[in-house]
Amino acid sequence: MTFKAVLLHFAVILLATFAGPRIAAAEPLQLVGLGDSLMAGYQLPQEDALPAQLQRELVAKGHDVVISNAGVSGDTTSGGLSRVDWSVPEGTDGVILELGANDALRGIPPEQTEKNLEQIIIRLKERDIPILLVGMLAPPNMGDDYGKRFNAIYPRLAEKHDLPLYPFVLDGVITERSLLLEDGMHPNTEGLKLMAERILPLAESWVAGIKGQSN
Repeated sequence: MTFKAVLLHFAVILLATFAGPRIAAAEPLQLVGLGDSLMAGYQLPQEDALPAQLQRELVAKGHDVVISNAGVSGDTTSGGLSRVDWSVPEGTDGVILELGANDALRGIPPEQTEKNLEQIIIRLKERDIPILLVGMLAPPNMGDDYGKRFNAIYPRLAEKHDLPLYPFVLDGVITERSLLLEDGMHPNTEGLKLMAERILPLAESWVAGIKGQSN
């Protein structure tokens, strides 16, 4: 091998060594929004759903992320638990977990809701997938006792499993009729935009933490 060939060979090795990690680092974070109709974007185009809206907000802030929509309208925590393994594919860097609204609407015992959510959390943690927990509040018509038991679920799980918590997914939306669909329950496009904007600060710090772990 000539001296020139040796130099060329050495240069190729250096390029592969130093360029490889940079290419890998340029890959966007793959996030999944696991939830119900509030995540799925009930009666709305996918580009208006919460994952798409939050993705745009994060990208505008300089975060290279892709958020897949694994929301299923009508889903309960039991349904989420039954599908978590295939709804969150290999290579997922983080999950935004939003479930429980339909449990409350159906009057499912809060203890069962908490058990289901905890099992979802445990399965994701076993796969080393970071979680951003998004909470829900029980409707007032469920009564004080039910409300107290249900509303305590999310803070308790967040503390127990050391998870970032956005306390109430519909904060600032559910009381504004102009931000809801005709059913008075589901957010419209503007409602989902506001939800994404309000979740953004916590999502930013969560994403930064994921990036820090991968470096």
